[in-house]
Order: sequence, then C-alpha cells, then structure tokens
Amino acid sequence: MINVTQPFLPPIEAYEKYLKEIWDRKWLTNNGPLVQELEEKLKSYLGVKHLLYLNNGTIALQIAIKTLPQNCEIITTPFSYVATSNSILWEGSKPVFADIKNTDFTIDPEKIAALITENTSAILATHVYGNPCDVAAIENIAKAHHLRVIYDGAHAFGAELNGKPLLSFGDISTCSFHATKLFHTVEGGAIITNDDDLAKEMTLYRQFGHVGDDHFSIGINGKGSEFHAAMGLCLLPMMGEFINKRKVISELYDQLLGDLPIQKPVAIMGTRHNYSYQPIIVDSEERLITIQTLLSRNNINARRYFYPSLNNLPQYKGELCPIAESVSTRALALPMYYALEKKDVITICNLIKSCF
Repeated sequence: MINVTQPFLPPIEAYEKYLKEIWDRKWLTNNGPLVQELEEKLKSYLGVKHLLYLNNGTIALQIAIKTLPQNCEIITTPFSYVATSNSILWEGSKPVFADIKNTDFTIDPEKIAALITENTSAILATHVYGNPCDVAAIENIAKAHHLRVIYDGAHAFGAELNGKPLLSFGDISTCSFHATKLFHTVEGGAIITNDDDLAKEMTLYRQFGHVGDDHFSIGINGKGSEFHAAMGLCLLPMMGEFINKRKVISELYDQLLGDLPIQKPVAIMGTRHNYSYQPIIVDSEERLITIQTLLSRNNINARRYFYPSLNNLPQYKGELCPIAESVSTRALALPMYYALEKKDVITICNLIKSCF
C-alpha cells in the first residue's frame, strides 16, 4: 500500500540515546528536561518568544480558545480539519464560517469583515496545505475591531512568509506534531505566542491551573512526555532535508500532471513552501471519485482533504460558503512523504491521467 503519508522514523540508535537518558533519570513527564530542550530548540527554529510543547494539536487549539471570553463568536474557516471548529464548539463558543478564496483556499478576509458582530472575539484561521493566510489583511481587520488572531498552523511547520516562519504570525499559533505531519513527535503539538501574559495564562491551562501547591486557574493535562519529545529532538535537525526531498517529489508531480485540467493552490507572494501536502482540485466530484477509486484498486491511498466543508456538518448548521463547499468535493491529497519513490509517483500520475 502506498499511503497518502508515511511517518519518518530516525535511525533507531539516535532514538535509543535519548531512551537511555530517560531510563537513567526516570523523569518521564511533567516538563522534563527533553521537553524543555525541545521547546528551546523549537523557539529558536521558529524565531518566537514563547512555545509550549503539548500532547496534541487539538489541546493546543482548545487552550488557545480558552484565553477568549466564554460564549463568544469566533470567525473561522469551513475548509479545515474538523478539530478547528470542534475546538470552538467544545469550549462553549460559536464558530461563524467565512468562505475561502478560490486561489489558495485560505479564509477570505473580505468575507471576515462582513461577519463581525458585537459578540465576535477572535478570528481563527487555518494555513491550508502549508500556504499562508493573508496575514496582513487579517491583522488589519483584527486591529480595527479589537479581535484576537489565532492561527491553526497544523500544516505550517517549516513554511515561511517574507522570510519569517509562518508560525510566528498572529497573537497565538497552534501546531500539530502528529505522526502524519512533516515534523512529528508521534503525538504532540504546540502553542506559540510572543505575548508574555498569554504565555503565562496558557502555561497554567496546560498543567491543571497550578504551580506546585498554588492554584491559580482552571486547567487541563496538556503536557507532553519525554518519549515524545525525544522523537522531536531526533527529527528537528533533519527538517531542511525533509523539505528539500518533498520539493523534488512535488516538482515531479507538477511536471507529470502539468497538462491536465486540474487546479493547485496558488500561494501569496513571498511564500516559502514546506511541501507538506500534494493537493489537486479536479473539475467535479465524479472525477475525484473515479480517480480515488482507481488509485485504491491499485493499493494507493489518496485522501479527500478537507472534506466535507465544515459548515455543512450537522453540529454547526453554518453559513453558506459556496467556494469551500465546491472545493471540498473536488480536492484530493496525493501521496507525499520522504520515502516516496520516483517510480511510485510515475505510477500514480499515469493512473490519474487515465481518468481524463
């Protein structure tokens, strides 16, 4: 089976070095030295002031939303993984869906402005397939209406905009380090901010709201373990190699599929891609199903990503978002991972071509 993604694992000897340290210390969790080391190295890599390593990316979203007033409205995108809007609802607030642009499939700032009410507290936008949101326009809207900006950066690790890491934008950025991601810690995630007060508040939320015997707020168990941090420490030095290899694979896909009537996201000027995904948007849902079925019959797993448009899920009954609704039925993520071989890409592309 050629899967849509495949986790990269470091040489086992590299991981065992960290395991030996963990066994010797017997410090398995609760902000251990490997977690602290990973946090410091990630802050340096991303050029940010504060980063909290967490046990998954959904907890990161929930903690970020917990910093907002309760029962507020949060303007968000329907073209994202369900964790984005589920976290809003889970924390007792209301997701309000703004449609996306038809170029890079990120939230459309022009649609955001029209949805702001006196109950709006934040904009929660998703960087899609590693492509940046229009961060300048979103920041301007947020400042004009005194809103907080949270970015779901689950796809954004290693991507840059105008020379700055994409995860350094916004009041808060969240990231997933799930095993399927470009950079992973098997399970894990992070909250990123340059705001001292937000960092203190979210640090408390991560650890049940207390420091030692002194309790300051409500909280949850968002802590990551030493075993997971060890995986991140093994993989972080390899990020440049990962991105360069994926770039070669992506360019081969583009070359082989270049003559077909398919659409790819077009990122805004100044983007440095991380090549975390290889999406194509075909002309109809029928064509997508034909392609996906043929690939599956040949033991190739391509994923509908993102599907469906979140405003159509029964728990939301959201606003009409015709662009997201259309794109979600026609978007297919093709296999993309470090170990994917050239011959496999050629096979995948030949099968896709046969569907046109």
